[in-house]
Amino acid sequence: MGFAELSIADIAAEYNLDEQAVFKLCDRFKINYKNERTCLALEDAKTIIMEILAVKTNSEAK
Repeated sequence: MGFAELSIADIAAEYNLDEQAVFKLCDRFKINYKNERTCLALEDAKTIIMEILAVKTNSEAK
């Protein structure tokens, strides 16, 4: 499995989220991390980003 050049902090900053929100998503999807600088595996980063986009799309549609 390849690694994305995205850390938890990078994802939080890109999508204007608190790092704690990204930690919660990692916990929900059972993605291991040490801290906000942890670089995620490519598939894990995609999972987190897809969930963030899905939630944003759902909230904008209302």
